Amino acid sequence: MCELLALSGRLPTTLRLSLDELARHGGESGPHRDGWGVGFMQEGDALLIREPEAASDSNFLAFVRQQEIRSSAVIAHIRKATQGPRLLRNTQPFTRELGGRAHVFAHNGMLTGIEGDARFPTSRFRRIGDTDSEHAFCALLDRLAPLWERGQPPLGDRLAVVTAFAAELRALGPANFLYTDGDAIFAHGHRRRDDTGEMRPPGLHVLCRRCSARDDGLPLPGLSIEPDHEQEVALAASVPLTNEPWQALGEGEIAVLRGGRLVRRMPAP
Repeated sequence: MCELLALSGRLPTTLRLSLDELARHGGESGPHRDGWGVGFMQEGDALLIREPEAASDSNFLAFVRQQEIRSSAVIAHIRKATQGPRLLRNTQPFTRELGGRAHVFAHNGMLTGIEGDARFPTSRFRRIGDTDSEHAFCALLDRLAPLWERGQPPLGDRLAVVTAFAAELRALGPANFLYTDGDAIFAHGHRRRDDTGEMRPPGLHVLCRRCSARDDGLPLPGLSIEPDHEQEVALAASVPLTNEPWQALGEGEIAVLRGGRLVRRMPAP
């Protein structure tokens, strides 16, 4: 199955993209050799970088990790293809415009039959590629679109739509996903295949961290955070990436990351 990673910061900070640990999952020690991508949210837009190649031996990724990209919200994905060929159009994360800003989404799992399921129609938003994940993203944005007609809706209203959507999505199969509208990151944990081959929760884990300009940086397998000020970060990942007290999300639970903090946890209804 694919690997997911999200980061929310209190302030935009310089991120040196390494994806070292995720790259090992993405080809060196794992089966996820079918593509990688990362979305950096910046002032309502998204810098989206994707490649349908293994992250572990990507020259493009080696170049990107040298760049000083500042962002307060990041979503990354490493792909193991289960639907759709190994092409750029099937490489996550995906992005679309809604309400005059970029929205970004990445999914881990299989959503059997979503294309023909009447609960997940797509009208305004259509997929470009062949994946169930992109169809799910388009269906979610169709549900959210009425909220964004008059600007950014309250967080609680957005969370209610995401929660109802996730509950229906779980009926189709493993439905771990990360979604951001640039203001908050919604992390939905469901089930994923563990080391024994069994499909079971947890599907995502979360961790909060703090660092300061006096530090040498905040190294994390996947991202190196180099603050020039006091910084708080909240992270979500498919599996714990460090030897720290990561919190497993319950089956169907949604965590909301905003401003570098875990601001809401919504158990499955």
